[in-house]
Amino acid sequence: MRRRKARELALRMLYQVETAGDDPERALTGYCSLFPYQQDIVDYAKHLLVGIGTHQEQIDEFIRKACEHWRIDRIAYVDKNVLRIGVFEMIFSGDVPPKVAIDEAIEMGKKYGSEDSREFINGVLDRILKDFYGEDRQNT
Repeated sequence: MRRRKARELALRMLYQVETAGDDPERALTGYCSLFPYQQDIVDYAKHLLVGIGTHQEQIDEFIRKACEHWRIDRIAYVDKNVLRIGVFEMIFSGDVPPKVAIDEAIEMGKKYGSEDSREFINGVLDRILKDFYGEDRQNT
């Protein structure tokens, strides 16, 4: 549950970066000064923000490849950033099983996205899972 709160906090900061051009860590610090969170939640949110920032080109390439006939700049900000969190946790963060990362991303899509976000996020992340891990690792 605490990681879910951290993911949601990171999503808010990624959205702010996308819409206002803020630095993600500065946005996180400013936001948490107004709305305090427990330190472990802030730490995991920061881990997500730094990791996504470090690997964003690779993460976005995974998303591009999985979104046939759909440009990444046309994806809604919320969905795109939920996907970034999901891909980061699936591929670059060794402590989150891929299926858990997908499930958590779907839950964020249901909560913060549009009516179609859940299916879109599930489809994209499932495709990335199959492409990256292959059929034999799908139940990981």
